[in-house]
Amino acid sequence: MRKNSRDYRRKTPEELLAEIEQLKRGSWTIYIGSAPGVGKTYRMLQEAHDVKREGIDVVIGLVETHNRKETAALIRGLEVIPKRKIEYKGKTLEEMDAAAIIERKPDLVIIDELAHTNIPGSKNEKRYMDVEDILREGVNVLSAVNIQHIESVHDIVQQVTGVKVRERIPDRILDLANEVILIDVTPETLQKRLREGKIYEQHNIQQALTHFFTKNNLAALRELALREVADDVDDRIERLNRQNGYSRPRGTNEKILVCVQHGKNAEKLIRRGWRIANRLKAELFVLHVSRKAKDQMTANERHKIQQWERLCGQFGAGFIFLPSNDRRISEAITGVAKQNNITQIVLGQSARSRWEEIWKGSIVNSMMRHTDGIDIHIVSDDKTSN
Repeated sequence: MRKNSRDYRRKTPEELLAEIEQLKRGSWTIYIGSAPGVGKTYRMLQEAHDVKREGIDVVIGLVETHNRKETAALIRGLEVIPKRKIEYKGKTLEEMDAAAIIERKPDLVIIDELAHTNIPGSKNEKRYMDVEDILREGVNVLSAVNIQHIESVHDIVQQVTGVKVRERIPDRILDLANEVILIDVTPETLQKRLREGKIYEQHNIQQALTHFFTKNNLAALRELALREVADDVDDRIERLNRQNGYSRPRGTNEKILVCVQHGKNAEKLIRRGWRIANRLKAELFVLHVSRKAKDQMTANERHKIQQWERLCGQFGAGFIFLPSNDRRISEAITGVAKQNNITQIVLGQSARSRWEEIWKGSIVNSMMRHTDGIDIHIVSDDKTSN
């Protein structure tokens, strides 16, 4: 007992406060699927009925049935928290009422469509932020999301399906969850459900089959979902081992530096860098070398930098803004790399023509001459990305 007391006193006030907050926080289970129609909402509602039979106080905070009869039937017999009405642009719209859920304080609340963007004027911009508020009040949450809504796979999903998914959640949300459960079905089963009218209404079925719901798309999305959950399991095992003193060093000395410039490829590079860093359990830095100081930039350029900083915040990456009028870009990058002990650098494909590279020199070749032991990744430019 004394030993535990000494360990307890050694913790800083901030650490103690964080532990107390964690103990007060509700438990969060997230169902993740490869595409609409895999059965995430159906599974959540089945779970709600199961726990209700066990005497647990469960309510529905928000469920979207998308006119699916089997899903709608499962809502019967469950308490539904009424939605909040919001006036927006002369219309009365409805939104999940997080405040009412907190006031009701059930044991468990079902919240669908985790990546949803709230109506302007709501307390939080995104629904997952509402969920975080609810968890802080000690309410347990069961929610769902599809793999295409995860921030770091945005570029991969767009490349595979041709669809730019605008509603996304930070990857840290999966890390915050106490449990991530994959709801998995084969592409053939999904297409069968689609043809039977169990996913979309009849007039949308053929278009879906020839666009998003092709077998190749569904197979690729399924693989992404399987990998994401497998990585999540690995992370949880490693955290558990670390708590028990069994952790093995993974990527201990690895540090990733992503270099971004104004252009279409910057956010894609940051996401790619994060996925490399996440797999290696490495630190991530994002560097922008600018010929201008911030007060010399256009409003659009400053806005773009703010977007990069927000994305870095989601990924827990350090953002470095470096005005560099007196040095070549390659020298500025290698200087930052050496200063931060970087082991891998991620660059976009050079926009320079072959003649410019001959006349001014290749940035990559220059960096390779001035660095030792640093791997350099060149990410191809997507001419159609936005």
